[in-house]
Order: sequence, then structure tokens, then C-alpha cells
Amino acid sequence: MLKIEYIWKDLLDRTIEKNNPEFTITELANKYSLSTSVVNHALIPIRELNIIKVSKTSSQVIDWERLLFFWATRRNLKKDIVYSTYSNLPVFKREGLMPADVTPTAYTAFRLLFKRVPSDYDRVYFYSNNPNNVIKRFPKKEGSPNIFILTSNKSLVTSNQLQISLSQLFVDLWNLPEWYAKDFQEATLLEIKKRLKQ
Repeated sequence: MLKIEYIWKDLLDRTIEKNNPEFTITELANKYSLSTSVVNHALIPIRELNIIKVSKTSSQVIDWERLLFFWATRRNLKKDIVYSTYSNLPVFKREGLMPADVTPTAYTAFRLLFKRVPSDYDRVYFYSNNPNNVIKRFPKKEGSPNIFILTSNKSLVTSNQLQISLSQLFVDLWNLPEWYAKDFQEATLLEIKKRLKQ
């Protein structure tokens, strides 16, 4: 992910996960060790679209849904794929054999978070800081890849759990090519809306 994406993700996570749409530019800069000019650069397009309101003392997200789609259309998930391979094992078996230090995203993450699936799926996507652990269990094999490992980043995981946020899940699903990605993406958006109504 690009540095500016950390900012968009953070704004979404505070709004969706913590129900707290307020933020300050200095706070964001300190949190991600970025200059305030980089943070301002990330905020310019969403400020112009009236997605956020910025003031001297405290700023806030005023349209989380437009921000979610804004980030989704700018995310380049393909660039984050560091390893892919094929396995003839059933999908749940592949998921179960993953090392403990990976973080599931996409279809696997949705299934684990909500204990259901809106559609059958065959491909699995995981974030990892150490792809070699995955390569040991799933070495390179001929065939259309159905295991994808993405590089992790410091803003990825919520709290101390190996779990991505709902905004990250939605954005990742938006960027996947499989026909069933749309079913999962729409279901994720509904889950976000349900959470914000609580």
C-alpha cells in the first residue's frame, strides 16, 4: 500500500471500527511517522470531494461510504502480491495449513469473520511478513494459482489480532478479478452498514 493509503484506511477504521470520525492532521502524521505535508496531500482529494471536513482544531469524516469507494478505486492489490502458487487441496484444507503468522483477507477473512459465505470460492489470499513460511508449506507448483500471498504493512492489523478491518476487507475484495468477488464485496458493505446502525 502507498503511504497515503494508510491515511484513508485510518479514517475509515476510526469511523467504522470505532464509530469515531474525528481526527487531526498532526495525530495522523505522528501515528504513521509521516510529515504533515504527506498527510495533507492524502487529504486534498477527499477534502475537495467533501468526503471530509478539515478545521484547525478537529476534523472529521462526513461521508465514509464515498471514502470507502474512493480508496477501493485507487488500491492496487496486484502490486502487493509477493507469491502465488497452485495447490490441489480443497480450499478449507489450504486455509487450515497456512502458518499461524499470516492474516487472511478476501473470501477467507469474510468466512472467518461472519461464519458464512455469500458464494463458493476457490482462491485464497493472505497477508504475510514472512512469505518463506508459506512457501515451505506450499512450494511452487504448476497450475492456475489459487494461493496468493500479499506483503503486509504496519497499518494492516487491528489491535493485536491477526485480523483485518472491514474497510481493508472491502477494498481488497473490490480489487479481485474472480466473478464471486462482487458477492463478497456487496455482503461486506452490508455488514459495515449494519455495524454503523448499532
